[in-house]
Amino acid sequence: MFRLKTIFYLVIVASMALAACQPAAPAATEAPAAAASGNWCSGTKIVFFPGGSPGGGFETVVYNGALAAAADTGANVEYVWSDWDPSKMVTQLQEAVATKPDGIAIMGHPGDEAYQPIVDQAEAEGIIITSMNTQTPNLQAQYATKGYGYAGAILHDAGYALGQEAVKRADLKPGDKAFLWGLESQAGRGERTKGVHDALNDAGLTVIYQEIDDATNADASAGVPVFTGIISANPDIKLVVTDHGNLTGTMQTFFEAAGLGPDDAYGAGFDMSGNAVEAIRSGYLDLVIDQQQWLQGYFGVLQICLTHNYGFSGLQIDTGAGFGGKDNVEQLAPLVEKQIR
Repeated sequence: MFRLKTIFYLVIVASMALAACQPAAPAATEAPAAAASGNWCSGTKIVFFPGGSPGGGFETVVYNGALAAAADTGANVEYVWSDWDPSKMVTQLQEAVATKPDGIAIMGHPGDEAYQPIVDQAEAEGIIITSMNTQTPNLQAQYATKGYGYAGAILHDAGYALGQEAVKRADLKPGDKAFLWGLESQAGRGERTKGVHDALNDAGLTVIYQEIDDATNADASAGVPVFTGIISANPDIKLVVTDHGNLTGTMQTFFEAAGLGPDDAYGAGFDMSGNAVEAIRSGYLDLVIDQQQWLQGYFGVLQICLTHNYGFSGLQIDTGAGFGGKDNVEQLAPLVEKQIR
């Protein structure tokens, strides 16, 4: 966080130096001075969507990133939770637009088509929209000059990378069976699951695919009967991939409920969390791809502040796709415990 602040303030100082070489009005030097005070965004009202439910492993880290950005900038931020329900996100965006904030940071899960008319309305009213976690490429292209940015992983690429790395580390062969539990049916968000699926198919694996139902999407423990049923019907599964942060953090519970030991199948998924750390330590989870969701929350708030106060266009921020496993989990664990990673 402090490094981000330092970088941003250096940018402001550099802009002041450049301005000194030009005939500038006094107002041109006042904005950077406000930024240096730490409350340069205090007049900006933002509605922020962390995505899931209060206390959820993944969304809490997103929320913490947004809290840090609000503290660093002085922005006035309201938080709206969506239980990872795309239809609820659409309704909540419409409700948020009606409150006439300066900007709204949304999760992109519903996709371009579902969001289009509401974003059009918001932009027409001068409300800045930016997205996180799931790309909405058409809307971003349309409104980038008005501050519509993206902070998150490049979904298909991240999914493919996880699938490819899991096959490699588990030493799987063509014909081996894998269980993929994801969200292919969701516009936009489903690209990550499709990326995993493509990697497994390219490796010649036999893929058993299961769509995450609404109940499990909201509460991972609701998926226990689904998981045990899949394993019962396919006891020769060698790889399990969960494309959902909260499901990945519940991997040990799923394995134990199905009567699997830590070495009976290779477990992989998205994202780092406290539960994921414990599952890695216990051997039930072998590989996690970390999209550094704290940054999604931080840059979601920062994007709106930059656009509202300084007229910056939308930024494309790839929050990364590093891997976590037994080889580096202890390095990550202290930050995970603080809910930063």
